[in-house]
Amino acid sequence: MMAGNTLQLHDQDNVVVALSALGLGASIDKARNISTQSSIPKGHKVALSAIEKGMPIRKYNQVIGFATTAISAGAHVHVHNCEMGELELDYSIGSNATPVSMVPAAERRTFMGFLRDNGKVGTRNYIGLIASVNCSATVVRFIANHFNHSNLLDAYPNIDGVVAIHHGSGCGMANKGDGFDNLQRALVGYSQHPNFAAVLLVGLGCEVMQLGELKATDPQAVIQKMTIQAQGGTSKTIAAGIDRIGKMLAQANAIQRQPVPVAELTLALQCGGSDSYSGITANPALGRAADLLIAQGGTAILSETPEIFGAEHLLTARAANPATAKKIIKRIQWWRDYTARNGGNMNNNPSPGNIAGGLTTILEKSLGAVAKGGSTPLQDFYLYAEPITKKGFVFMDSPGFDPCSVTGQVASGANIVCFTTGRGSAFGFKPVPSIKLATNSEMYYFQEEDMDINCGDIIDEQVTIDQKAQQIFEYIIKTASGEQSKSEALGYGDSEFVPWQIGAVM
Repeated sequence: MMAGNTLQLHDQDNVVVALSALGLGASIDKARNISTQSSIPKGHKVALSAIEKGMPIRKYNQVIGFATTAISAGAHVHVHNCEMGELELDYSIGSNATPVSMVPAAERRTFMGFLRDNGKVGTRNYIGLIASVNCSATVVRFIANHFNHSNLLDAYPNIDGVVAIHHGSGCGMANKGDGFDNLQRALVGYSQHPNFAAVLLVGLGCEVMQLGELKATDPQAVIQKMTIQAQGGTSKTIAAGIDRIGKMLAQANAIQRQPVPVAELTLALQCGGSDSYSGITANPALGRAADLLIAQGGTAILSETPEIFGAEHLLTARAANPATAKKIIKRIQWWRDYTARNGGNMNNNPSPGNIAGGLTTILEKSLGAVAKGGSTPLQDFYLYAEPITKKGFVFMDSPGFDPCSVTGQVASGANIVCFTTGRGSAFGFKPVPSIKLATNSEMYYFQEEDMDINCGDIIDEQVTIDQKAQQIFEYIIKTASGEQSKSEALGYGDSEFVPWQIGAVM
């Protein structure tokens, strides 16, 4: 409920959100004669009623924390007087798993995509150079630069470029366990991603992550391999790589865009640099756009497990089956143990930028983040970079660190990314286009060169969530069909391949 300069998200909430910076004595409830007791930054919370010490603070009709001291009506509610606390969540498995109302087949939308021989569909047509280990990172960059920093690709208009995928791992690690498995799945997932027409894997030769470990599960994937040691050194490997990529160009260029069902889109749902508007504007609008895609037969992947902590009950209630809900609950406990082993806790998140933007606890951040997942049933839960095999709304386990999380989503099969941000974000993700959604108009216009869509008009101009969702959905189709997103036009996406490292570096 919007009342002038504040917004109450649910009638059971005991805080409101400031829609603009408020000075001392600003009225927030004329009927009850409540005014601010201090200046309140835009997006921050104000107590709508007195809250006793130890009592819950409610937003979205959910508990976001507990008062550490008595809070009077009109007081600023933030990290100085609100903290985390243990919740007893009602997981109510499957209680809100409402079946999707699917769009009739004859009415479903299409986009212009690249249809591969294996039936998968790409939104871009790149050739990939993938380093199995950090030792081969420079070589794959040099090979890619030979093509991208010249006019050699001008003769191949259907090729979007040659992408060098490199990282800081691949050796000095255990040859089994979670860390090894994460990197292996990420490298295999990229090597057979539908946005690559062909791939050359390059290793050093003696690393832990041997090229023989990177066995594609898709026998039709066009993958070649070489190592620096077997080729006889850096210059010889670069020359051999240039020769091999050169021979891939004609075949890759022969693939042209054609109409394909929107059902072939797999959307990665992400947020970063969040603020208090994220859960009010961009995230729910993106969630509704994900619903629209799923109704067309498509897929949407929610991730960032630490950023659903405290809100996981909203997902278990949407679980299509008990096994999926139990996977979420079990993984939340894994994350509790994992952070404790490493000297942290689940409320280490929000980040300083999140806090400056008005988010106080991970509970509050999680409730806003889950809104990206829309409202359809949760079909399954996947490990990091595990191939997505089901249509509809799914969850993939990952850290909240955006490049690491999206690396897993792309490896799992995402061919387009939507990324919401309130503080501003500079981010891209080759070989997959990344669309940026601004949560507030002020940041959108200040950082417009990076932002694709402004969701701040949901507040400023009272555009509805459904209207904004339709705009996002249309933009997804347009981008998937070849129009560059802002981050693509700026050239982002060469350095954001960040597989999730678990375990000792040895």
